[in-house]
Amino acid sequence: MPPATVPAPGTPLVLRGREIDRLAVMAIVNRTDDSFWAGARQLDDDAALGAVARAADEGAQIVDIGGVRAGVGPEVPLAQEIRRVVPFVARVRDEFPALLVSVDTWRSEVAHEAALAGADLINDTWAGHDPHLVEVAGEHGVGVVCSHTGGAVPRTDPYRVAYPAGPGAADPRDGVVQDVVATLRDAAERAVACGVPRTSVLVDPTHDFGKNTWHSLHLLRRTDVLAGLGFPLLVALSRKDFVGETLDLPADERLEGTLAATALAAWQGARVFRAHDVRATRRVLDLVAAVRDETPPARAVRGLG
Repeated sequence: MPPATVPAPGTPLVLRGREIDRLAVMAIVNRTDDSFWAGARQLDDDAALGAVARAADEGAQIVDIGGVRAGVGPEVPLAQEIRRVVPFVARVRDEFPALLVSVDTWRSEVAHEAALAGADLINDTWAGHDPHLVEVAGEHGVGVVCSHTGGAVPRTDPYRVAYPAGPGAADPRDGVVQDVVATLRDAAERAVACGVPRTSVLVDPTHDFGKNTWHSLHLLRRTDVLAGLGFPLLVALSRKDFVGETLDLPADERLEGTLAATALAAWQGARVFRAHDVRATRRVLDLVAAVRDETPPARAVRGLG
């Protein structure tokens, strides 16, 4: 029998000198009232703080705070996004010192104010739409997420997007992988050039953004290629449309599909998992880590008594 093969481990993440040496859960806290899943709407301060406390109790290492719905919706002016996010970041930094704080924004002005308030990471889900954002991250010494949208601008949905395969593709569907790899490599190297520590630059294929369901499924299938870029790999799979369309389920019934996708990505080397359902995600990641032989079982007494 051939030896069991385990994909190579992904690159560890370091933020402000703190290394995350295990598969990490990034809990989602949306300071909005129109997020695509009702369970993620936490515009009220008390509700949002309660969500942070639950995330910490359930095993999140990072909390990702956003003030604007990612998809199509009413405009949120810059000043309003700052009001929703920055004072809350400062409060979380003060009340939950063990948590790392991420801010989900594509605006450099928000990133600047959030870094001053104590954020450790800027999660730019719109692929450098504001080219100054990565410069802000370098200036403040915080981490940054480099993402891929295929050129889509903030808060737009994909329409008939295509990624033709180029030379060297092993599969005709690999065009999207080639585009994501090239985009993320360039963006990550620019972040390093702007002063962001290499181990604090995350890359995110950004499933669904600028992609159809076939694209997102193929990126999940080829997670190992993305993990091989040499930067910590973040995946944001939680209750996404590609999960819902694959299983024909609405957002509130996509947990099992999300967890299956999470296990596949973790096995192939992803390191950080943006999630609505922290406890369930933490348990999946702990089991995958044990199968990968990266951590021991929490309790192993069966057959030893």
